[in-house]
Amino acid sequence: MNKNILIGLLIPFVGTTLGSAMVFLMKKEMNQLLQKILLGFAGGVMMAASVWSLLIPAMNMSSKMGKLAFIPALIGLLFGIFFLLAIDALTPHLHINETEPEGLHAHLKKTTMMVLAVTIHNIPEGMAVGVVLAGSAANNATITLAGALALSIGIAIQNFPEGAIISMPLAAEGSGKKKAFMMGTLSGIVEPIAGLITVLLSSIMIPILPYLLSFAAGAMIYVIVEEMIPEASVGKHSNIATIGFAVGFAVMMVLDVALG
Repeated sequence: MNKNILIGLLIPFVGTTLGSAMVFLMKKEMNQLLQKILLGFAGGVMMAASVWSLLIPAMNMSSKMGKLAFIPALIGLLFGIFFLLAIDALTPHLHINETEPEGLHAHLKKTTMMVLAVTIHNIPEGMAVGVVLAGSAANNATITLAGALALSIGIAIQNFPEGAIISMPLAAEGSGKKKAFMMGTLSGIVEPIAGLITVLLSSIMIPILPYLLSFAAGAMIYVIVEEMIPEASVGKHSNIATIGFAVGFAVMMVLDVALG
């Protein structure tokens, strides 16, 4: 396998691992204000990545369709949203700071369901990285290797706070720091796996690349709107999450434009 593809697949996982390692620096439970900032920042990075790294390239690839170039992006976007909606409804999971689990009823531990909640988020992110790397490896004029690596770095930046958000509350609830670190890290392993599967199937997927890019964008936007923004907006000081979102959006936008 191309070394650049392997590096691109692993970069986001490194971000999750480093974020999860923050549990070893924690003396008490995560500050709610900090959690809001991190959630907002992560949401901003994901939203910018969805637009600049996925939806715009999808429409550019369909430029031969003229004024109908939006159709593949629209179809993929809607399929991505409904796919995550189905996964969300079927998979038993529990969000941070929530007491009622979502999805099908299952006799799972609270910590397991909390990790599953983050794992669901990571599936479309892994697919997004994989499909963009596959596009760059196929010498697609719309997707450069630098642009693909920019997305990987952006997702890694987003994964850093996400890793901390999963591991630190687990430790605060009594799981132990080593176990919390492992759970936080394992929540991110699905990303390189999903990305690798996407790359291995690239010969089949390249012809429908615009649909796949926008599919990943739709799935990521679902996570942002359905879960990350509501979690960041609960309680006092929700405006700080908005600032975090703006900063995250700006960072990812700069990365994509400057490196793409």
